[in-house]
Amino acid sequence: MTMQTITQLLNAHASGNKDAFAQLMPLVYDQLHRMAQNRLHGERPGHTFNATALVHEAYLKLAHFDRINYQNSNHFFAIASHAMRNILVDYATKQKAQKRGGKHNPVTLGEADASAEIDVMDVLSVHQALERLSALDKRQVRVVECRFFGGLTIEETAKALNISEPTVNRDWKMARAWLNKELADVKNNGEV
Repeated sequence: MTMQTITQLLNAHASGNKDAFAQLMPLVYDQLHRMAQNRLHGERPGHTFNATALVHEAYLKLAHFDRINYQNSNHFFAIASHAMRNILVDYATKQKAQKRGGKHNPVTLGEADASAEIDVMDVLSVHQALERLSALDKRQVRVVECRFFGGLTIEETAKALNISEPTVNRDWKMARAWLNKELADVKNNGEV
């Protein structure tokens, strides 16, 4: 498997070749599964969402993105990170609606820099804070999606977003600091 093969299959899929995506998935499944495992690391046993379920949900979303002109395989993984974010936010929203003030199940969005378990209310808070951050710096949001929701490394994020590793490091640090302040403000004000 080469990255060029993946890119060719992605472009064939974007051109309308329905079989290309089916051929692509065995080539990218392990990477997608690793990304999902990073997101759900530390989750309680038997949680509704496990890595395999998250990958399958992402697969269903990505299969419908049939008109995206992928720049390369890294661009695909960045979009997959965004899809995983949306899936986890949708899941948290549904859990919030079901729980309405009750005990919330923790959802881990793990990674070395963001490994704390947070509950569904916090997933929604992170999502809402990212929406506010996007008004200030869309690239920082993309870095957070790749790192936090997609589990990509600094190097993988740089390739996915076509920016330098020092830029990813800087954006990651700045975005985390901004998000930590926003989330602390939300917690202190009791908003969600």
